[in-house]
Amino acid sequence: MRLPQPRGLLTAALRDDLLAGEVSAATVELARRTAEESADPLHDDDLQLALAVCYELHYRGFDDVDDALEWDPDLLGLRARLERAHLAALRALTGPVTATGEPVDEQLAALIAADDGPSLSRYMARSGTEEQWREYLTLRSVYHLKEGDPHTFAIPRLGGRAKAAMVEIQADEYGGGSPERMHSELFAGMMRDLGLDAGYGALWDVAPAVAFTAVNTMSLFGLHRRWRGAALGHLACVEMTSSEPSRRYSSGLRRLGHDEHTTVFYDEHVEADAVHEQIASVDMCGSLVAEDPSLTADVLFGAACSLALDGLAAGHLLGAWEAGRSALRGEAALAA
Repeated sequence: MRLPQPRGLLTAALRDDLLAGEVSAATVELARRTAEESADPLHDDDLQLALAVCYELHYRGFDDVDDALEWDPDLLGLRARLERAHLAALRALTGPVTATGEPVDEQLAALIAADDGPSLSRYMARSGTEEQWREYLTLRSVYHLKEGDPHTFAIPRLGGRAKAAMVEIQADEYGGGSPERMHSELFAGMMRDLGLDAGYGALWDVAPAVAFTAVNTMSLFGLHRRWRGAALGHLACVEMTSSEPSRRYSSGLRRLGHDEHTTVFYDEHVEADAVHEQIASVDMCGSLVAEDPSLTADVLFGAACSLALDGLAAGHLLGAWEAGRSALRGEAALAA
């Protein structure tokens, strides 16, 4: 993977600095101004891509960037400025999230039941065209080609039953030891079946800001011990809400003539996430807050972010399609 194309002044300056091997004070100052002046950080292409580039150094890095920059103090300071704007915007998006005295699994279930965001899976099952499926997969590829990794960062920050439960869930994400069954590889196979380039990071340049917003949130939660509760709440919400939508996504692909070779990614989630739901909400989150009740609000905040950001992505896609335009950036070819 190589550095993506800039989307504004900040990503242009950051790209130049990373290629040169040194982050300048001017770029750090530009990040501060971008964070403070952005009218909508969660939809800000320049801010979200810059944050994604910073985080990617903790994943697979870039072929044209020195790995030593991963822990560069100036780059971490730049990232922290963007993170503060990102977190403030998440707080504004979710609104107040208040913990009650009920068991945390019941609070998570109530939060999910109250969500009234648009259902993208229903649209894709009934109406999604082949081209809309390609756009949807392009957006989701920013996350699914590294599926499991953002949440996995939280494992060393846990102990006891919460840690064991998270490892149990994540082991399935990584195929239970079989590389060809890793969920990221199953997603890549689906992309190839629909004529997309499934290379890691290959479609970053055409993915909209909301694709990075979701992954950046997971990376932020996973990389900060302070937000370990939110990381677990986010993961629990994903596991508790994906089984039925996965069934609908699979149905939508079959409607277009694709068979189980293509739908295996969603078929796998129908079964796996139905099992993971109780492990995530009771064993993982329940054990965490039993050990430290002060983390309950963070768990609920992470879950609320998952729901809200799914709604943000669905709104972006459905809004673009309703207006008769592409939900992606530019006119870049997507075919492999």
